[in-house]
Amino acid sequence: MTVDDHLAPPLALAEPWGGEGRVVDLGLPVHIVDFGGPTRPETQDSQPPMVLVHGLGGSHLNWLGVAPQLRTHRRVYALDLAGFGLTPGTEEQATIKENVLLVARFVREVVGEPVVLVGNSMGGMISVILAATHPELVSKLILVDPSIPTRRRHLDRRVAATFLVYGTPRVGEAFLTRLTAGASDERRVQETTNLCFAHPDRADAAVIAAAVDLVAHRRPEAQAANAAYLSAARSILRVLGTKERYRDLIRSITAPVLLIHGDRDRLVPVTAARQVAADNPSWTTVILPDVGHVPMLETPEPVAALIDEWLTTEPEE
Repeated sequence: MTVDDHLAPPLALAEPWGGEGRVVDLGLPVHIVDFGGPTRPETQDSQPPMVLVHGLGGSHLNWLGVAPQLRTHRRVYALDLAGFGLTPGTEEQATIKENVLLVARFVREVVGEPVVLVGNSMGGMISVILAATHPELVSKLILVDPSIPTRRRHLDRRVAATFLVYGTPRVGEAFLTRLTAGASDERRVQETTNLCFAHPDRADAAVIAAAVDLVAHRRPEAQAANAAYLSAARSILRVLGTKERYRDLIRSITAPVLLIHGDRDRLVPVTAARQVAADNPSWTTVILPDVGHVPMLETPEPVAALIDEWLTTEPEE
């Protein structure tokens, strides 16, 4: 399979940012966005391709702020994981395990060479597992506020309570159904922004509008979307529940790693990032002051510049 084997997606939300949406067959119809790359990829400053992996409840839209800058020196792709964005997915397909396999298949069959893998939140967890279990597919790893082991006493109380509800059978389903049915598309996007940003007023209005369009598009499939969301959330909790095993997996990564983390992240406390950094002293770690859970959306220009600088200075393993 090549990236030219595709169907047109139902929405072309990334076009204003130079992204071309495609649907490829990876066992299910997976929506990807190709942001392109250098006009002359054979030039010396061209770098390995990059794959961007979003978090829980996210999509390719999470990367609109940084993708245009990152493609200057490399080909950049973003994909919607199973059950998210414009990629359908059942409860079984939306788990961490299955999405790791999905990303691995995308790298092998669509990109066709080792990649710089970039993951945020749940996408960071998926990227960690992929880099540890399939090192031949990952040349470098960039983690942006990834889902990592956290001490309970450091968790935001509201976030901890919400995930406790998500993890409870039937209760999680009822809660999410009420939550999604009782709010407008605009309110749902705004509430997510309020949770994930340290300063919601930093959100790009055009990205917010695209996110509202995506939520509206997915509303007719709300039941299936909610089922996939809860399956993914519960899968995250299972991985986090095996703390020592997960920490061992993290420590086994051989690729160079850049860890970026906002110090006002309410979903993954900065103390967790500092602990992982201490456990992995060979990593490059940057803590961003006064930034929340999605730095690539909240402060895209400095994040893209930071990634570019690290990629040009960090040698390959």
